[in-house]
Amino acid sequence: MKIVVQRVQEASVTVENEVVGAIGSGLMLLVCFEQDDDETSVNKSIDKITKLRIFDDADGKMNLDIQQVKGEILSISQFTLSWDGSGGHRPSFEKSMAPKEARLKYALFNRELRARGFVVKEGQFGAFMKVSLINDGPVTFNLQF
Repeated sequence: MKIVVQRVQEASVTVENEVVGAIGSGLMLLVCFEQDDDETSVNKSIDKITKLRIFDDADGKMNLDIQQVKGEILSISQFTLSWDGSGGHRPSFEKSMAPKEARLKYALFNRELRARGFVVKEGQFGAFMKVSLINDGPVTFNLQF
């Protein structure tokens, strides 16, 4: 499981000229499920992401987590993260989880975030999406579980 975490001032995702998800300040997550990912991977990733102290405190230091700043989450499924860039110039997505299973894991991921009290907006799984964001910092992390 790979996730790109971006601290944002705002972010939105559009499908066929319709905004399907938008947030103010918080985290935009690009989420990729790979073949061996399971519920343990999902829970481990959520524990890590929701406890990341990447928001500024009163002294301007990264010391607060998303819950402390009452931030929102925009979760976007992105299977292309499964390619590691090795072996040629045409991406291969053979490490990606099969779409049917990945859709279920993505739904579980978002459901578990909401169950922990977070406001979660989503992209549309499998759709061609246009993503807009104002990256705050910029602050971006690539995580793998």
